[in-house]
Amino acid sequence: MSEKDTETFDVLELAEHVKKQRWWNKMFGKNTSGPAAEKYSVATQLAIGGVSGWCAGYLFQKVGKLAASAVGGGFFLLQIAHHTGYIKVDWKRVEQDVNKAKKQLKMNSDKPPKEVRTKFNEVQVFVKKNIVLTGGFAGGFLLGLAS
Repeated sequence: MSEKDTETFDVLELAEHVKKQRWWNKMFGKNTSGPAAEKYSVATQLAIGGVSGWCAGYLFQKVGKLAASAVGGGFFLLQIAHHTGYIKVDWKRVEQDVNKAKKQLKMNSDKPPKEVRTKFNEVQVFVKKNIVLTGGFAGGFLLGLAS
């Protein structure tokens, strides 16, 4: 079994473990797409969704800034090192490789894999059944990004 298969197996095992927990069943029901509306009031759902959305948005903002700084800083240092003569970059080869990668991505992006479509459908069902919770999450996420 490859490392990727082991990692996927561990994630699936963890997901199954979480689904067996009482708090998970209380919040989402035995079926992961069960409506939370039957279990909590609208205010509670909005609060849970809003707080978790704000936390996710805030973390997304911080990690995004860090990633952008790291990538931008890396290119900046690469340019300085190239300009001062420490390294020599074959920019034509870099351009060829980037164009080759673009072509491969275009070929593989015509139709998403079955796993992606299945997960997308599951998310769609969850959002429809828990519209108040997901609405609170979306609002909280936007507020987290803005803070």
